Amino acid sequence: MFTKEKFGQRLLAIRKQHHETQLDLAEAVGTVKSHVSEMEKGKRTTTIERFALICEHYKVSADYLLGLSDNPEPR
Repeated sequence: MFTKEKFGQRLLAIRKQHHETQLDLAEAVGTVKSHVSEMEKGKRTTTIERFALICEHYKVSADYLLGLSDNPEPR
């Protein structure tokens, strides 16, 4: 089941695994650092276009980030 909190937790964990800052991710997907911070805190989501960019950037499945699967591998 999707929750903003789970999405944020998974986004934060993946970003840290890749040794990137919030600013690095923001620049990679065309947003600002504060937006990344709010997503990671579970206070905000993002557009479907930016969500797809995050999945592509980290090579992670959308289902994993959405909390619908525990497998981070893309199909």
